[in-house]
Order: sequence, then C-alpha cells, then structure tokens
Amino acid sequence: MTEATGIVGEFLSLKEETDADLLTMQCGDFYEFFGDDAETVADELDLTVSQKSSHGSSYPMAGVPVDDLTPYVSALVERGYRVAVADQHETADGHAREITRVVTPGTHLETGDESAQHLAAVVRELGRGDGDTYGIAVADVTTGQFQVTQLDDADGGAALTELYTFAPAEVLPGPDLRNDDDFLARLRERTDAALTLHDAESFAPGRASHAVREQFGGEAVDSVGVGEQDAAVRAAGAVLSYVEETGVGTLAAITRLQTYGAREYVDLDATTQRNLELTETMQGDRSGSLFDTLDHTVTAAGGRLLRRWLQRPRRDRGELARRQSCVAALTEGAMARERIRETLSDAYDLERLASRATSGSADARDLRAAQETLALLGQVSDAVTETERLAESPLADAVAGADRAAADDLAAALDDALVDDPPGTVKQGGLFRKGYDDDLDAVIEEHEAALEWLDTLPEREKERTGITHLSVDRNKTDGYYIQVGKSETDAVPDSYQHVKTLKNSKRYTIPDLDEKEREVLRLEERRHDLEYERFQALRERVAERATLLQDVGRTLAEVDALSSFAVHAVENDWTRPEVHDGQALSIEAGRHPVVEQTTEFVPNDLYMDEDRRFLIVTGPNMSGKSTYMRQAALVTLLAQVGSFVPARSASVGLVDGIYTRVGALDELAQGRSTFMVEMQELSNILHSATDESLVILDEVGRGTATFDGISIAWAATEYIANTVRSKTLFATHYHELTALGDELPTVENVHVAADETDGDVTFLRTVRDGPTDRSYGVHVADLAGVPEPVVDRSREVLDRLREDEAIEVRGGDRDGGGTTQAVFDLSSGQFASGESEPTDEPVATDGSRERAPADSSADDADGLGPEAEAVLSELRDLDVNETPPVELLAKVQNWQDDLEDA
Repeated sequence: MTEATGIVGEFLSLKEETDADLLTMQCGDFYEFFGDDAETVADELDLTVSQKSSHGSSYPMAGVPVDDLTPYVSALVERGYRVAVADQHETADGHAREITRVVTPGTHLETGDESAQHLAAVVRELGRGDGDTYGIAVADVTTGQFQVTQLDDADGGAALTELYTFAPAEVLPGPDLRNDDDFLARLRERTDAALTLHDAESFAPGRASHAVREQFGGEAVDSVGVGEQDAAVRAAGAVLSYVEETGVGTLAAITRLQTYGAREYVDLDATTQRNLELTETMQGDRSGSLFDTLDHTVTAAGGRLLRRWLQRPRRDRGELARRQSCVAALTEGAMARERIRETLSDAYDLERLASRATSGSADARDLRAAQETLALLGQVSDAVTETERLAESPLADAVAGADRAAADDLAAALDDALVDDPPGTVKQGGLFRKGYDDDLDAVIEEHEAALEWLDTLPEREKERTGITHLSVDRNKTDGYYIQVGKSETDAVPDSYQHVKTLKNSKRYTIPDLDEKEREVLRLEERRHDLEYERFQALRERVAERATLLQDVGRTLAEVDALSSFAVHAVENDWTRPEVHDGQALSIEAGRHPVVEQTTEFVPNDLYMDEDRRFLIVTGPNMSGKSTYMRQAALVTLLAQVGSFVPARSASVGLVDGIYTRVGALDELAQGRSTFMVEMQELSNILHSATDESLVILDEVGRGTATFDGISIAWAATEYIANTVRSKTLFATHYHELTALGDELPTVENVHVAADETDGDVTFLRTVRDGPTDRSYGVHVADLAGVPEPVVDRSREVLDRLREDEAIEVRGGDRDGGGTTQAVFDLSSGQFASGESEPTDEPVATDGSRERAPADSSADDADGLGPEAEAVLSELRDLDVNETPPVELLAKVQNWQDDLEDA
C-alpha cells in the first residue's frame, strides 16, 4: 500500500495521535475529513465526497467551511462520535497543524439544548463484607458545576440511580467497572450516555487526589469532607483529567467542589422517577410530565434548576421552609413577581457564558449578553427590596448572596468597551466603542480616513475625467480597482493602467489607488490585530470573574424557579404544606398536579400515621386508584421540593425515599418477562424501603397464576406492615387481601366508590374507608369497546361463578357446536364436571380431562421418599417471620421442583 504524503499524510499522522472516532483538520478556509472519516461524515451528515490524490493513491475527502464547523461537529457529537479538531497556525516555514481539542458528548460546549450537559465518572472499590463502595463525580462543562458523592452499595443499584438522575451525555467507567458486563448493560438500559474508556491511570488514588487538590485547593477539599472518600476522589480526578485532556478549556470555570450524601436527598430510584413521570411521561414525552406542568420559568438556567429540584427532593426541613417562605412571598406580591419575571425574561445563561469565556470560545455578542444579564441583578434586587413582603422574606437573602457591586462594575466595564450590537466575528473589527482605547482609536481614525478617501474617489475621478459610468470596488483577485463602462473606455486618461476586460466594462488602477490600497490593507490588518488583542484581554478579564458570573447566574436561576412555583400555585389554587419530622401524612382535598390540568378533578382526602401505615386500596378498574396513590406520592415529593401542593391543606412527614411499583412492561430483550420485572421491582422495594419511606404498590402478583399472585401479595403486605413499616398504599383487585385490615393493627382498607343503578355503573372517584368486593371489570371492557357478544357472555359467566352455578362451556364438542356443563371451583382453581353422572375426574381449565394416578391411595401419604423428607426438614428449620417474601417464594419453587423430580 502506498504511503500518503502532503496534507493527507499529515491528516493520517494526526489521526494516529488521537483515540477520537473522527478527525477534522483545518486546511485554509475549510476543515477537511479524509479516508474512512470522510466516508463516515458523508453518510451521517449528507456531505459530498470528492477524491484527493496523494502519492499515487486516491483518498475520499469531505469538508465544511471554517465558519460552519460548529454545527457539523455538534451533529456528529449528538450521534455519539468523539471528534478531534486539528487547527492550522502560521509558522516561520508556512503552516503547521496540531490537534487542539477533542469534542465529546460530555465536553461539548456548543450544545443547543438548554438541559444540563453532564460528564460523569463512576468508580467501584470492592468491599470485604456488606458490599462495595461507589464513587461518582459529575461535571457540567457548560456551567462549571461539579458534584461528587460516595455510596455504599451492594449491587450497584444506588450508583445506577444516581447516574439515571443526572442523565449524563458521557460516562467514564473506572478500571474495575469497565469489564463488568452486567453493570455496563444496566447502565446502557438506564441512560443514553456514551461510554468512554479513559486512561486508567487518571483513576489512580494518588494522581486523582493531586488533580482534585490542584483544581480546588487542599483546604477546600478537606472542608467539604471529600478527602477521606477515596472512591469519590478517584472519580473526581478522572473527570478533571478528561476535561483537561480533551482541550475543552473549561477547567477554569470549575471552581466549586460540591459534595452530597445519601441523607440529604429523598431516594428516588429510576423506576419511581419513571412511574411518577417527573420529567417525561411513560411514553418518553416532556409534555404531560410534572416538570412540564410546573415549568413557568423564563430562563434556561431556571428551567434546569427546577428540573434538578424535582429529581432531588430534600430532607432538610430548614431548606424546605426557606423555599416555601420565598414562594409564599412571591404568591402574595403579584406585581413585584411579574416585574421580576419580566426582568428575568431578558436574561442570558450566565453559567454557560462563564464557561465559554474561560474556554476562549466566547465572542463579543457573548460578552455583551453577559453585560446585559449582570445588570439585571440590580433590577431584581431593587424589585425585592422595594416590596415589603419580599424584603422580609428569605428571597431578599438569596438575592443578596450575589455580589451586586462587583456585578455592576463588570457590567459597566463591558458596556464601556463594547458597541451595542457587536458583530458575530471577533477578527473583522467593529467590536469596541470609540474612547475605549487610545491606540485603537488612532488606528481606527487613520483606517476610516483612508476608507473615506476611497469612498470619495469615484466622484473626484468623474469630475476630473468627465467619465459618467465610473465606480471603485474591491475583490480578492484584483484588489481595489476603477471600473469604467465599455462605452466610455476610450475616454480614460493615459494614467489609467488596464487590469481586466469584462463583457460590459474594463477595470483599471492608478498609482494613487495602489498606494492607498497598501495603506488600507496595512491599517486594516493593524486595526484587526489590535482590536482582537484588546478583545482577548477583555474576554480574559471576564474569564477571571467566572465565579461571579456563576454566582449571579445561579441567583437569578433560583429566583426564576421559585417564581415558577409561585405562578403555578396562584393559577391553580395550591396551598403551602406543613412539613414535619413525624410519621403522619394528612392531605385534605388533594389533587393530582398533572391530571387536574386536563379534567374536572374530584379531590380526595388521605390520612396516614403510626397506627394507620398501610392502606389497601380497592375499587373498580379505571375508577382512580392509581391516580389517588400517585397524587399522594407527588404531594409528598412537592412538599419536599419546597413547592406548594394541590390540596386544601396538607401536613407531610418527611420521608427518606419514595418507591413505586406501577405496572410493568416486558423486557424480553434483556430476558425479563413482565412478571420478572414486577418481582424485581418488588424485591428492590422490600430491600430498600425503611420505616421513613413512602411506598406505592399498584397491583402485585397479577402476572402469574391467581393463587401464586394472591400469596405473593399477601406475604408482601405482611412483610411491609410488620418488618419494613413504611407508609404504604397498595391497590389490588385481590379482594381476599382486605381481610388483613381486620387482622393487622396498622393495615386499613379504603376504596374508590362506584354507584350501580339498573346495571349502569358510575365511577364516583371518591375514596372512602372500608373495602369493596367489586372491580367492575366487565363494565370497563364494555367502555373499551369490546364486542357486545363478549361483554354479554362475560356477564353471564360472572353471574354463574358468583353463584357457584354450572356454566355452559360453548364449543365443547369436536365440531364446536355443542356445550359442556361445568362449575368452576375457586378453592381448587379447576372446573368440576357438570354432567348428570357425578365423577371424581376433574376438568382442567383448558378443557382437557385430568387423570388421577392409577395406584394412588391415602396410605401412600405415610411413605415419603428421601426428597420429600429433605423438603420437610428444610421447612421445619425455616423461620418464616425472618424470611423476606421473595426469598420465601424462591424456596417454595425449589421445593416444588425437587418434589416433581422425585
């Protein structure tokens, strides 16, 4: 194979230096892709492929203009590619090119998405006893936020939940995890993150600790208590190393190390976040989610913060009271609230502008946007302090937390420097106001004088020569020239030097024009260089104040998010909940925050406390059981976010976690059926929930045989009520479970009422104490449009089953035209023959006859084989009260298998 030379050879050499998926190399005014990279980019972005010859071979080539690179790279990164960029620079020998940055999903600054852009690293340290330790570090390079945590986690479930919550664009698995196929598979199931194998050395404890202390300072690391968390430090060091290695240039914007622990936030696993539809619906849509319903923010940063609050409810009663007091003040100060929101609507994303400034990618328009937004802090502060209700609230302290004087000074400096509407490029001039820099003003004055000479040259030449069709223009090929119409070219003076002949005109130059052109080009280059030099200095000044920009940006975001809560509370008649440390949950006239937006909602009450911890919820299909339970969970969540809630009144005891099991879908690709998914979710709840948790169970055991399902539901109820002792709402159609309300002291029954008159059923949507014994499933089938013959037949069968009467099994003979009389025996789960001659031979539910063993007798019960004896022995030794339900069921299954094999 012939080795490439020239720019293709240079490209291929640079490609060997990087582990990025694709490389683009600047060649003059274009960024070019060659070889396989060109083919890939052409397929992904519909670019035209041409051929470039090099040393006797031909290579595919595709390119984009320099000014258009960003959107093309963004499109590639959104598809999961890591793109290396090689820039061109001048040298004494001509041009040189080197890779200056690698753009990856987690380090991409030019994202058009207002959502957070998270880069995460996760590290596992193997434990010796109770489980492993996981360290997680998450950075948003677009805003400079950096958070770390460390978890004791037996199977990685908690670590995966954390990653699900952040929804990272890119994850760096630590050395011990990158070969763990199970963990990586579960990570891919829960996130859309690109997985990148970063240098294992960056995860080494010593190197990572050094990187963290270099970035944040040793005192800061020790003060937040992360120094002793080895796994967290290793993850943090890897993220910092990766950001530096990719050349994104935002390390200077990462100024704060934030740590958080498990006890600071309410535990919301991925299943619960999905079931409660916090940020997207079960179908994956934003519309219809809790976030979409509550989001009245007017800034991108405010929307991000609101989303983060919903995904991370707090357990700190003081912080929740602070937020609620801010919301209360904003609900009462309507005019001030709208004044603040109108002011904030002009705000740009300061956190992201800070990152762009530190990375060197901010242009003059970015700095002008920063100036305008910094100036808004004073306006928001004035609106708060000038309104008595707001001035007396914690909102005043929140706004005062940002340095208004420093913000005003930087805003004034930027306003003094930049023109009101600067151009989009920073190398073509026109950025600064007159008077900003004396040297620059002098050059600009000379440059503009020279341009004025050129602008007036046509009129002077027309007057001097008498030529009427004469103009002066400029292009890259001919430079400045005088153009004369073809009809008057005979009148041009001898001093005119011919440059080019066109169809209808000729171009000329004169010595004065040539001299002035050289002067203009010299001044133009000097002006652009000097202006760019001054702009770089101004941008560096802003970058040095990145922390100020972040502080102001976060303050404005918080005011925006709190205002959003207030707007929704006012428009929807929400109330401030009482939040306390006790167990009681009391909701008067509660509503579902999303459902009430689209329907005439029937409010319901809920009360739970130490003596009323477990509510079995029964009632018809489609009557609102699921909505009732979800609204209880959402009211609790909203209270622990600091929001008002949809109720007449509410008193909410703080919970440490909210766990839900609501429906299930097959995950056959992962080898998990509906029932398996259901049991795994139940298992997670039984292992994770505590006596301070809130548990929502919407049907348990429905994906298996009736008696198996009832048994599981019964055992789970006992286990939660007796051992876990969490506040629990359990909706079920197993009416047998309602008997537990009379036997277990903390279990109560409630039901959703329905009215049946003359065969017509009306769902009242009202929750009342006590059980119900009807589900009205046939009525729901009718509502769903099931064919009338099926509905009518269903009613007949249901009536006969209730009365233990014989049922005609239609189509019972071989021709399908006859009938068979049968009675369903609920105790055995089988049809008993309904023929005139009694028989002991049972009729199975599939219509076949089951044969009894030929030599079976009562005497055989006394002669047990060794397998049966072994089962009995294990059963005698088993402590039922100490065995979790799911483990107990597994044992029963094993015993059944052993007996069947005997």
